[in-house]
Amino acid sequence: MKRSLSSLAIAFCSGLALAAMSACSTPVDQRGNLPEPQILAQIKPGVTDKATVTRLLGSPSSVAAFDKDTWYYISQKTKNVAFFKPELVDQEVVAIAFDHDGVVRDVSHRGMEDREIVIPNPNATPAPGREFSFWEQLIGNFGRFSGGGGPLGGQSQPGGGPGGPGH
Repeated sequence: MKRSLSSLAIAFCSGLALAAMSACSTPVDQRGNLPEPQILAQIKPGVTDKATVTRLLGSPSSVAAFDKDTWYYISQKTKNVAFFKPELVDQEVVAIAFDHDGVVRDVSHRGMEDREIVIPNPNATPAPGREFSFWEQLIGNFGRFSGGGGPLGGQSQPGGGPGGPGH
């Protein structure tokens, strides 16, 4: 009886330790639409058109900003650890370029080794407008709203409103 009780305690402790270790594993999130290689092999430059690509692969993840004839299928795997910024584990991009007739011109594949980090320069392209201080943002709308039931929050309409002067 004593031996079975100690083996039960060891089994319980082992199970508890295993459960604790599995709770510490970091989940990997898969996002995006990366085509299967056997489906991607069906796309032939000079033969396949946009409709066939859409039927085989679905909608692209993105279309090039300045060239509507380049489609991107993007897949990312990220790892989340507690409240930290997600870490990029893997990224793959399939770019499909079409000619002016909508026929595939080129299919290219890019992976993690091809990526480039782009750091925007905030001084290169200034945004128009005025920067507001914390206090201006906090009290900026104070007094702009009133309890009036009119469409302009109780303010009078130009020309005296309906039924006013000139009507």
